[in-house]
Amino acid sequence: MKKIVFLLTLGICFTTAKAQNTAVGNSEKLVYTATYNMSGILNDLAQVTMETSKVRTSKATLLRLKCTATTYSKWDSFFKIRDLYESYVSPTSLKPYLYKREINEGGYYKYMKYTFKHSSGYVKSLKKKKRSDGTIWEENKKVLINHNTNDLVTTLYKLRTIDFSNMSSGQSKSFKVIFDNEEHTVNFKYLGTETIASAIGTKNCYKLAISISDNNVLKGANENLLWLSADANKIPIYAKFKIAVGNGELKIKSASGLKN
Repeated sequence: MKKIVFLLTLGICFTTAKAQNTAVGNSEKLVYTATYNMSGILNDLAQVTMETSKVRTSKATLLRLKCTATTYSKWDSFFKIRDLYESYVSPTSLKPYLYKREINEGGYYKYMKYTFKHSSGYVKSLKKKKRSDGTIWEENKKVLINHNTNDLVTTLYKLRTIDFSNMSSGQSKSFKVIFDNEEHTVNFKYLGTETIASAIGTKNCYKLAISISDNNVLKGANENLLWLSADANKIPIYAKFKIAVGNGELKIKSASGLKN
């Protein structure tokens, strides 16, 4: 299930350190229904909510990117999910400074925190996990990263800073994302535009195929897909994924507080 939630929130960005944020505002809220194939039937399993807000510190004003995944109540007795992902970034460049992830899934608990040290090329990582007896153990370590590596949530939003209108169908790009103290190379292939009917209306969308070159979690060719609205906001409208244990979808329910 952890891989499923990872993929549901994996919208992601191309490597482009100079891209500036003209798409993501500081009071945005996007709500999605996550579905999963059970015995050949797609069931509405959870709600995924993505929110932004402005945070002022003693040194700077940051943008908080928050993503939560919560199973609908009828599934809680089967497999209860209460997951939180959040990142604190520059409002203009979306450069990450702090990342937190707290996983509560069917009795499994895990907490991760990354403090980015970009100029030194590493993150300070704090990991907490629950033992079988209910006690918590901690691990602190330094993880070396590339200069353009981001966390999962940041890369999801950075994707929206890309100018897809200048890309050709079939063009591919890649980027680095740190997840569970490991860097992964995620590849995107631009497949052109496609019209998608959604709960917020019919949208012309940029269609992208996702693959991970150093991991076999994603299955099939061009079967892990993401559609972003082909407008100034470039919000995720629809996503499909396929992994070894099944397949599912992410469908938008509502969108408010958009920048454009």
